[in-house]
Amino acid sequence: FTTRQDTVFGVTFMVLAPEHPLVAKLTSPKKKMEVEEYISRARRETEIERLSTEREKDGVFIGAYATNRLNGEHVPIWIADYVLMSYGTGAVMAVPAHDERDFAFAKKYNLPIRVVIAPPGWNGEELEEAYTEPGTMVNSGQFDGLPSTRGLEAVADFLEEKGYGKRTISYRLRDWLISRQRYWGAPIPMVYCQKCGTVPVSEKDLPVPLPKGAEFKPTGESPLKYNEGFVNTTCPKCSAPAKRETDTMDTFMCSSWYFLRYASPHYDDGPFEPAKMKYWMPVDLYTGGAEHAVMHLFYARFFIKAIRDMGLVDFNEPFTRLFNQGIIIAEKHKMSKSRGNVVTPDAYVSELGADVVRTYLMFVGPWERGGEWDDSSISGISRWLNRIWELALAKYEPQGDIASASVEETRRELQRNVHQTIKRATEDMERLRFNILIAALMELTNYLSRARETGHVPETDWREAIDTLILLLAPIAPHLAEELWQRRGHEYSIHNQQWPCWDEELAKAEEITLVVQVNGKLRDRIAVPATITEDEARQLAMESIRVKPHLDRKQVVKMVYVPQKLVNLVVR
Repeated sequence: FTTRQDTVFGVTFMVLAPEHPLVAKLTSPKKKMEVEEYISRARRETEIERLSTEREKDGVFIGAYATNRLNGEHVPIWIADYVLMSYGTGAVMAVPAHDERDFAFAKKYNLPIRVVIAPPGWNGEELEEAYTEPGTMVNSGQFDGLPSTRGLEAVADFLEEKGYGKRTISYRLRDWLISRQRYWGAPIPMVYCQKCGTVPVSEKDLPVPLPKGAEFKPTGESPLKYNEGFVNTTCPKCSAPAKRETDTMDTFMCSSWYFLRYASPHYDDGPFEPAKMKYWMPVDLYTGGAEHAVMHLFYARFFIKAIRDMGLVDFNEPFTRLFNQGIIIAEKHKMSKSRGNVVTPDAYVSELGADVVRTYLMFVGPWERGGEWDDSSISGISRWLNRIWELALAKYEPQGDIASASVEETRRELQRNVHQTIKRATEDMERLRFNILIAALMELTNYLSRARETGHVPETDWREAIDTLILLLAPIAPHLAEELWQRRGHEYSIHNQQWPCWDEELAKAEEITLVVQVNGKLRDRIAVPATITEDEARQLAMESIRVKPHLDRKQVVKMVYVPQKLVNLVVR
């Protein structure tokens, strides 16, 4: 079973679920004991544990091979617990170049990684990580050169034509047992009457509130069961004495739609105000840990599609964009209470301030990957924020004749740095690349520190540059930025101000770095004017002392020029 038939030429091994009936039939005698031990271990794990993105993937080769009918290759068959019988057929093809789990598995066991979907600009080099986006089909026989999006259909047509496989739809829906024997959670609004049987609570009496003062006992049962004031009620139909249901709902029942209530939390005529739905929903951005979010997102999508069909909302998906943040590592392991490696931030906040801790966590690594906690690095963040404090509050004293040509040149340089930083910070903020955004602000801080020492720009330009730095800092270090904004005489609050805009003309670089390649291999980097033409770039590239040896006795048959970025000389 696969959803990526466009990658079938990149299969380098097959994986069966440990429970698959074929395992017993195909395992070689030499591998039998090792395979049985692995199966026994896999049976003791839950599906959540087996599918966890955090744990290292492992498996066992069963001593048998399968044949890839599209290229005739024999590929080894493994079992691995990240493949489940409940998904697809319990047998999957592994394409490590284009699947993150398969990539990690192949790296661990030194299995081949063959690129069959080329990323943009790919020149045959090995991939550092799995490429899972669309691209161009390569190493794929008659399908070479096809966009992978078209290849999905073309390969499927070919497989069906040859009788090797067929299209199908796979559903992963299962029954959901929502009742929980615990106090927290929404009470299940059902009443048991000896005369009427099971009766739903009247809509006018919803929601059913949890009683206060519940007594928790070590019985394994819900405390509601022993709360007579809650249990004893009257039947909504006949008004006779009746008993309430004492189980509560799985908390996923609430988290599947809570975001709808946020749009109008004080609305009393229904779960949400329809007009507010049209303004606020669907959610623009959902961020959360991948481990927590998998089931929640699945249920939330199901709820939205169900109430859409009921006519309660007019959109199809609850969240427009999903972004999973990474995890923080301490002592080479994920922070967890069980490992005892959790770093409590309170002491750092007391000593350095909440903004320092917040900024450090944003700077420690790419937001989607996380990073490792390092005490020495957090001190560096503290020093940087202190430098901004000093810059923002220090008196600026212009030096010399601010009308001179050299001053005008310095002023232009200041504007260029500021507007380039605004552009970088805006783009990085939109892409949630906080660590790169902070690096840009650090570069601007360094530049402004040097500019302050010379004092060669008008004070109005200087004040505008400092204000811009503080505005860009506001989402990163909100308390510090607010304080500086007030101390510099501006109206409350910095968080109500317009985000800075950049001027493309002012942000334009006067000098760029031109990369020079020969047959796709890097040979030189040259600093050139930003206004360089294609002919000038070609001439500089061919005259480079680092490039000339690679052109000796060879003919340049083609030149690929990417304006203001790259020259690639194709020689033979």
